[in-house]
Amino acid sequence: MITIAVLYPQTADSRFDMGYYHATHMKMVHDLWGSMGLHSARVMKGVPGPDGAAPQFGVITLLEFESMAAFGKAAAAHGAAIMGDVPNFTNVTPVLQFNEAAA
Repeated sequence: MITIAVLYPQTADSRFDMGYYHATHMKMVHDLWGSMGLHSARVMKGVPGPDGAAPQFGVITLLEFESMAAFGKAAAAHGAAIMGDVPNFTNVTPVLQFNEAAA
């Protein structure tokens, strides 16, 4: 398994439409990648820490794929459509980090 963290930085002028993200964008992700090795997708919303400091990332989405190769095939087939939808819900560029279980 490989987990791709999609991190959306939170800035003073960033916007993020969570309703659109869930109803449209994540549906697209599931529809296009569900049969291409996507096992799960988990969306997390950043909240202030105990000291009240704003989170560095407003949203983090974790995508679990069966392998890096499966993600590569899915991205090659539909990555442009998925990334092309990003401006419909945010004005920030997402950061991708690829991860594997450490233990």
